[in-house]
Amino acid sequence: MATGTPRDYYEVLGVDRQASVDDVKKAYRRLAVEYHPDRNPGDHTAEERFKEASEAYAVLSNPEKRARYDRFGHRGVEGQQFTGFDPGSFGDFADILGDLFGFGFSDIFGGGRRGARHGRRRGHDLQYTLRISLEEAARGVERSIRVPRLEQCEPCGGSGHKPGTTPEPCGTCGGSGQVMFRRGFLSVAQTCPSCSGAGRINRDPCESCSGHGRVEKETTLRVTVPAGVDNGMRLRLAGEGEGGTLGGPAGDLFVVVAVTPHAIFERDGDDLHMELPTSVYQAMLGAEVTVTTILGEELNVKISAGTQPGDVLRQHGGGMPAVNGRHRGDLHVHVKVVVPRRLNSEQRQLLEEVARLGGGVEPEMQRSLFERLKRAFAGE
Repeated sequence: MATGTPRDYYEVLGVDRQASVDDVKKAYRRLAVEYHPDRNPGDHTAEERFKEASEAYAVLSNPEKRARYDRFGHRGVEGQQFTGFDPGSFGDFADILGDLFGFGFSDIFGGGRRGARHGRRRGHDLQYTLRISLEEAARGVERSIRVPRLEQCEPCGGSGHKPGTTPEPCGTCGGSGQVMFRRGFLSVAQTCPSCSGAGRINRDPCESCSGHGRVEKETTLRVTVPAGVDNGMRLRLAGEGEGGTLGGPAGDLFVVVAVTPHAIFERDGDDLHMELPTSVYQAMLGAEVTVTTILGEELNVKISAGTQPGDVLRQHGGGMPAVNGRHRGDLHVHVKVVVPRRLNSEQRQLLEEVARLGGGVEPEMQRSLFERLKRAFAGE
């Protein structure tokens, strides 16, 4: 920074005092692009402006420092002047410059820490889509699946080197996996080109895995799907993902359940919906019909006289079981009145009689007429 009284940090970044953290970051990005020393070689003014903007961003992007600065000004952050960012508490700065210039920063302005890249690494997680029917989702099912994956090489234990040999430390990076160089006033870390970040040189690679530490295999696994599982739910199989490198632990396998659509039932959470084709006489006179649930149970559904098309008859406990097993959803039966396309002479005569009598039918005659209607439409 230039000597003298430092400028107001808000003025440096060109933002007002109510600016959000995102606004502060956008302002800093703009100034970093404009004044970065690599884009202005030999321009000391640009370098000072870059340092000034970085100092302002270090304070205004940190809620605690910003609160002290807003209350006491530069005195509130004295003793904490900008000498370098701590990557452990201020990773955004490295992200910003990394996005802008493509650097991998482990030390900023001489401060910070090195991140070892060459130790044991956990294997990647894998995902497998398992398709099941709605009946299987209701009852639960156990399936065998075949999963192609990279597994840890058994002869070398995932180390990649021939049994009985030991890789030697990389002479370029001294075993750290990274090399440091300076860009202007920045100390920049990049992956070591000699060992590709491993920190070691493998002179005697394992013959089984060619030094990679892992081999391709297809494994058969048993997957237990609990009753009530819904479409899109994930089942985690710990340690069944890709094998780790250099002896690291394996990742996990996530089995995503895909429930195929059903011809009769439509699912809504733990509830099921179905259409029930109903004849005209059943809707008019009332009836009791039997429906089969998703679990194969038979339920007697009562259709009240005068039921209208689209009425919903709710059957408690006729739906899907909950995954936790504590309850069961309901079955919603949607009445679909089916009007016959053709009438025989008896049916037509009876319906014409109903239409002619209207609401003036005496009870005894009404009961007799309804019985005759039932018999006439019994085959529909």
